[in-house]
Amino acid sequence: MWDPLRRKEVAETPEERVRQWFIGVLSGSGFPMGLMGSEVPLSYGGKSLRADIVVYDRAGEPLAIVECKRPEVEITADVARQALLYHGALPVRFIFLTNGNNTYIYRRGDSGFEALDRFPTYEEML
Repeated sequence: MWDPLRRKEVAETPEERVRQWFIGVLSGSGFPMGLMGSEVPLSYGGKSLRADIVVYDRAGEPLAIVECKRPEVEITADVARQALLYHGALPVRFIFLTNGNNTYIYRRGDSGFEALDRFPTYEEML
């Protein structure tokens, strides 16, 4: 399947289908394709990591991390901890967690991350 962010064919796995679906959701919601990255390499505490999707602001600074899971994987506290690990390597103001069936969105506030009850627009996230 084609990944428009990496500009290449990638193996069609269940998680990749969710990742490509969510790239489409973001793009269709007005998020600029040129300000997103897929499978973005990160390093934290000597570990090599890869964020499924990173959304950048207009200055090229990281704005959001998206963690994608296969549809049958529940979005649990472990998934949130994984996204927070990525946040440690690449501080962002928003975290999206999705398995294609359920999507949870969090915004960093003064006392940590708080759940949002709706999908923010790109402009609102700026």
